[in-house]
Amino acid sequence: MTMHEDAVARYFTAWNAATPEDVTKAVASAFTEDGTYTDPLGDAKGHDGIAAAITGAQERFPGFTFELTGTPDAHHDLVRFTWDLVSTADGSSPAAGFDVITLADDGRITTVAGFLDRLPGA
Repeated sequence: MTMHEDAVARYFTAWNAATPEDVTKAVASAFTEDGTYTDPLGDAKGHDGIAAAITGAQERFPGFTFELTGTPDAHHDLVRFTWDLVSTADGSSPAAGFDVITLADDGRITTVAGFLDRLPGA
């Protein structure tokens, strides 16, 4: 697994962690301490802020998981990839988008720029 693939895998582990404690641990593994996450719905900074953003999304969409779609595209310290938010009950997908992440030398994420291609009610 390349550094890029590993970073994407850790990113999805954080978004799909089962408990707030697991989210906190996964965020620390995936992001640098001063990492940032920005999408059209908000922005977060640092482990606590990013963990809160993930937990908030999980509360808004209980019973859903974020799934990688396609193959990540990477060069240098950048990775872009697409995702779907998928219901574990029926496979429906109310949201989809793509993210661009920047990696630190240690392979953890320093920035995420998220874009939403499909959102419920939009």
